[in-house]
Amino acid sequence: MGSGAGNFLKVILKNFDVLAGPVVSLVYPLYASIQAIETKNPVDDQQWLTYWIMYSMITLFELTFAKVLEWIPIWPYAKLILTCWLVLPYFSGAAYVYEHYVRPFFVNGQTINIWYVPGKKEHPSKPDDILTAAEKYIQENGTQEFENLINRADKSRSGGYRTYDKSY
Repeated sequence: MGSGAGNFLKVILKNFDVLAGPVVSLVYPLYASIQAIETKNPVDDQQWLTYWIMYSMITLFELTFAKVLEWIPIWPYAKLILTCWLVLPYFSGAAYVYEHYVRPFFVNGQTINIWYVPGKKEHPSKPDDILTAAEKYIQENGTQEFENLINRADKSRSGGYRTYDKSY
């Protein structure tokens, strides 16, 4: 009987990533999410909503790159470590990733239009887009840098130099 328990322990240790993965990534977060819903504390709600966003992103990543990930033998272990970092309240990894990477991307309006098809540069379809982009560039880099950008564009297009009258 003693060897049966030893063999069982060997099987558990050999398949630790397969067994621990669902417990760490699903069972515990589900339990903690239910607990968070039942409390009045918004901090734990945010922790678990953030975790589920990160979990969804990891799942989408895995689905997208499944064929590549099959060739990376340490991926299950790396995923388990990443998931532990995201899940365990001691690290607050989900909150960190969300605050530093996901939130700025979506909240600041820096979305990527995957359906964008560039048109002719000489005739933009929306002049307001150009004005908005110019205002943002001036805000971030200053008026002088914007003028330098225009001068560089004029030089590259016409091959010559163009001067602007600043006496307005």
